[in-house]
Amino acid sequence: MRLIDLAQPLRRGMPQSPNHPPFRMLLERRHGDMVRTDGGSAANEIIITGGHVGTHVDAIAHVSQDGLVHGGLKPDGITSHNGFSELGIDDFRPYVGRCVLLDVAAVHGVPTLPAGYEITPDDLDKAAAGLAPQPGDVLLIGTGWSRLWHDGTSFIGHSEGVPGPGEAAGRWLAERRPRAVGGETIAFEHLAPGEGHATLPVHRVLLVESGINIVETMKLDELLDSGVRDFTLVLNPLNVVGATGAPVRPLAVIDDE
Repeated sequence: MRLIDLAQPLRRGMPQSPNHPPFRMLLERRHGDMVRTDGGSAANEIIITGGHVGTHVDAIAHVSQDGLVHGGLKPDGITSHNGFSELGIDDFRPYVGRCVLLDVAAVHGVPTLPAGYEITPDDLDKAAAGLAPQPGDVLLIGTGWSRLWHDGTSFIGHSEGVPGPGEAAGRWLAERRPRAVGGETIAFEHLAPGEGHATLPVHRVLLVESGINIVETMKLDELLDSGVRDFTLVLNPLNVVGATGAPVRPLAVIDDE
């Protein structure tokens, strides 16, 4: 078997949603700043990041609708300065299990979907042909967008939009009762040109209405190129108590036999 790393590298200045604090890493101590009596020295860093930067998992508490989070709970009742007492990312149970990659780009015969393309239930039906997603699986949508990672302006897509599922496609996913869903873009949504994150209906459908976690900013280009569509996924975000999201390094375990 082999492993494919599905996480984008964390670095200063990487593409991200403007709604979240940026990732920053700097050396707090360099070699030679402090030298021990035996000549040894050590370097170390400080890392500052939002919970929704780079490849990460959205906790169920991340989004509310009309003043309520999943299960009809009022956020005030489960929120403090320490975060959420329920529905935070620390409630996510580590996942090792089946994952199905729905390659919508391949459905259209392109390596990368056009900017601003809205993925439909028909797209997902075609991408799922022969795969038979089951309740409890993780479902990923392949758009090819991670191929644009090194072009931050295009990746964020504020001017031209970003491909992703529309509300109807979000309901298609929720109806299959997956453990989690994921994709390559900074928001698991269809973003129209110039609109940015004005509305996030798929987040509402999945997080608020259905209690399904979302994995965002995944690196799927190598997996898409491999042709593998059914594999074992290891998904285990950082266990940050009370957080609305946390970084993750998903691993695809591929059986080459």
